[in-house]
Amino acid sequence: MKNQHTTYSILDLALVSEGHSLNQTYNNVLDLAQHAEAYGYTRYWLAEHHNAPNIGSSATSILIGYVAEGTNTIRVGSGGIMLPNHSPLIIAEQFGTLASIYPDRIDLGLGRAPGTDRETAQAIRSDFMQAAHSFPAELEKLEKYFSTENAGSKVRATVAEGVKVPIYILGSSTDSAHLAAKKGLPYAFASHFATTHLWEALEIYREEFQPSAHLKKPYVMAGVNIIIADTDEEAERLSTSLIKMILGIFTGKRDYVQPPTAMTNELMDIMRHPQIHQMLKFSFIGSKAKVKAQVKEFLEQTKADELIAVTNIYDIKDRIRSYELFGEIMRELD
Repeated sequence: MKNQHTTYSILDLALVSEGHSLNQTYNNVLDLAQHAEAYGYTRYWLAEHHNAPNIGSSATSILIGYVAEGTNTIRVGSGGIMLPNHSPLIIAEQFGTLASIYPDRIDLGLGRAPGTDRETAQAIRSDFMQAAHSFPAELEKLEKYFSTENAGSKVRATVAEGVKVPIYILGSSTDSAHLAAKKGLPYAFASHFATTHLWEALEIYREEFQPSAHLKKPYVMAGVNIIIADTDEEAERLSTSLIKMILGIFTGKRDYVQPPTAMTNELMDIMRHPQIHQMLKFSFIGSKAKVKAQVKEFLEQTKADELIAVTNIYDIKDRIRSYELFGEIMRELD
């Protein structure tokens, strides 16, 4: 038995599978969120990405509203909004509006990366690099817009003032750990793809954490890739879609999520490539029993307060089944 309660959540990119329309993709997002609510998941986050044919979550705030409208109790939010892409005023207005429509259900996770390539980042915001370097200051502006004290300012986000929207700092390096600790905010580490600095970042966050009005003690969320099926062999087959997707990232040939195939020696060799192996280090693939042992070990090592699972699977029925089994694992480990 663990000596702490660990919640479990979902990070979704609204993946577009080959042969699926965007409308079907968004229907699948809502279908998964509704199942996640029934399976006891705490939150359903959507990640901001741009200029990728296999990712449908570019208009993140709109999709958050769509999911919140179609569910009842699960928290819905961003994992994250890439703040340097946006004016803090606009984000405050968007999330203040969402939280007024869906009270106590909207989260605002913030990152500083562009979520896209350099050219697209420039097209989104010409001063992106300056905004990225000014991330702490941009965060301060955002927090000010949510405060009731800003009512006397000339520039106001009137729909956000005093509205409860918890802020989370997302990170894939140690920089974000320092910031989250200094601000006394919960910290979500992207260990589902950025594995190198996980241990150092968690240590920094916990050692430097300063209690705040938001949080009295550190709160760590860790991302993991999860693919669970009824057998190890079936989970391995489903994971071939993920391998091809990661290969596309490394080769610059991004494509729609491909249907799974039999695991081949070539695909196994790709998984063993040092860069890809490192990137997918915290990917737990297999039957429920196999993944349960892996998740238990990961929790013992990280002492994470919450796991946020990413499941990149071609078919929605297989995704839902994987998340059902992961929910069972987390409840059994609790």
